[in-house]
Amino acid sequence: MSPRFSLGIDLGTSNSAIAITDFDSDQIELVEVTQIVGANQVGEKPVLPSALYIPNPAEFAEGALALPWRNGADDSGDGAIIGQFARDHGALVPDRLVTSAKSWLSNPHIDPRQPVLPWRSTIAGGKLSALECSRRYLAHMRDGLLHAERLKGREWAISDGQIVLTVPASFDEVARTLTAEAAEAAGLGKVTLLEEPLAAFYAWTAGGGKEWRSQVGPGDIVLVCDVGGGTADFSLIAVNERDGDLDLERISVGEHILLGGDNMDLALAYTLKAKLEAAGTNIDAWQLLALVQAAGKAKVALFEDETLPAAPVAIPSRGSNLFAGSVSTVLERPVLDQVVIDGFFPLTAAEDQPKEAKRAGLSEFGLPYAADPAVSRHLARFLARSLANVRASEGLAALVGEAAQRGGLLMPTAVLFNGGVFKAAPLRRRVIELLTAWNEDGAVRELAGFQPDLAVAKGASFYGRNRVTGKGIRIRAGAARSYYIGLETSMPAIPGFSPPVKALCVVPQGMEEGSEVLIENQEFGLVTGHPAEFRFFSSEVRSGDEPGQILPDAEAELEETSSLEVELPAMADLPAGQAVPVRINAVVTELGTLELWMKHAKSDRRWKVEFQVRTE
Repeated sequence: MSPRFSLGIDLGTSNSAIAITDFDSDQIELVEVTQIVGANQVGEKPVLPSALYIPNPAEFAEGALALPWRNGADDSGDGAIIGQFARDHGALVPDRLVTSAKSWLSNPHIDPRQPVLPWRSTIAGGKLSALECSRRYLAHMRDGLLHAERLKGREWAISDGQIVLTVPASFDEVARTLTAEAAEAAGLGKVTLLEEPLAAFYAWTAGGGKEWRSQVGPGDIVLVCDVGGGTADFSLIAVNERDGDLDLERISVGEHILLGGDNMDLALAYTLKAKLEAAGTNIDAWQLLALVQAAGKAKVALFEDETLPAAPVAIPSRGSNLFAGSVSTVLERPVLDQVVIDGFFPLTAAEDQPKEAKRAGLSEFGLPYAADPAVSRHLARFLARSLANVRASEGLAALVGEAAQRGGLLMPTAVLFNGGVFKAAPLRRRVIELLTAWNEDGAVRELAGFQPDLAVAKGASFYGRNRVTGKGIRIRAGAARSYYIGLETSMPAIPGFSPPVKALCVVPQGMEEGSEVLIENQEFGLVTGHPAEFRFFSSEVRSGDEPGQILPDAEAELEETSSLEVELPAMADLPAGQAVPVRINAVVTELGTLELWMKHAKSDRRWKVEFQVRTE
């Protein structure tokens, strides 16, 4: 049976959202997510905070965390709380609060399948993996959607829908695969993956109807600038003309940068903490958590009303009865401007790159937060790397034209903002001011009609509708980066010298969904029946590499994505450990995931090699 609806899910670092398009009405509708908003309180909110709280067994009365679709059972079935109350209550007991699970999916040093969250928590048991937290968020949204639709008299089955789940453009293949796995485990089936900046662009076109074509035209390069609560994500989309219609192609994606609105709230909180302590009021660790939230609310108030000179900030004080009153101060506009606008979006030069933190000899494992808080310098690095990527491909260089390649950056002509941070008009103005100062050809314009915090879910639903019906635009994208597999160098052993690992390109950047490539003219030796290590690499700036191309030194030229030690089944007529001749077949599925097959050169036998997380 053909799909009856399209479901778009934004699994966010800080907040998640869901939108649905009923093919009968052809209207995109944001679904308010039912969630626990307090003990014995259930409510509907436009977003589901991506937060999970693990309570003490006796912390809440039985049934206090019940959701309507669980027939009186607790939120997640085992007492864990998801959503607004998890975030708010967990801020008071951070040892039991899980946040940023999405970022842990892409952490190369910690296995996302291991129950390590809350990170650095001392709780005795009940920890969860990043994969399991993601599964629970998605299951909650699935159940909440079906419940909400049931109340409207509509009985849906998830199998009746086209499900589109968004991921950061900066996610590597390991994180993408883990996200798809979490969705399937949550009962969503085989989901289609879509990059978040592309989803934001689809939402912008859907919201503008035919009018969006009046804002962009052939020759434009659109920067999708997405800064949310925990991450900054950049993409470039080139606009051209083909057969009289506008043709859109994503030409560059950025690195995974853990930098966003949460960093800004924390910076404001530390500034206010110093102000209070200078006046003689000490702020302990518990109060600092409350101060972060209060500073964030004051920030929003000042950005929403630019006529306000200051916004009040109040947090509970500590006394013999725990709460003995409140501590009050104000966030003044000059402080906001200094900390957030000039601190995170300074007017830097085009050649300024992110500053590297001094590395101590020993450090804690954890999330790889950005060392440099200046979004401006990360943006300059992205545009510089985008220029290198375009120049690596004759096709991309011709697509964007010579004008965009002058200077050291690939300059956009327009910006589409996305993410909750850019609700603030002063921050949008600052980014436009910054890009215009870098641009030799004049002003860079802002695209009107963006939806900064809900666009991704809506755009994913719109994309799913286009995919099923064949209507509307499609942005040509494909693989966001090129992928490689390590090759052992064949050379005589030399004392004290390890030969470099070569890299074979198996997936070129831009390889489209639903396509595959067989490297036919080369055979490689595959070890079977014996443990062997496979190393995988990727690049965001080598758009010109072709399948079968071999790079002489993978570690020097590429980023290692993952490694895998596995014993592949041996062939019956060959001794274990003997290399068998294979050809390599790479497949980018219709769902947007990557499969790598080793095909025996002399039979139909083949082996699948998975991209998996590094577990060093």
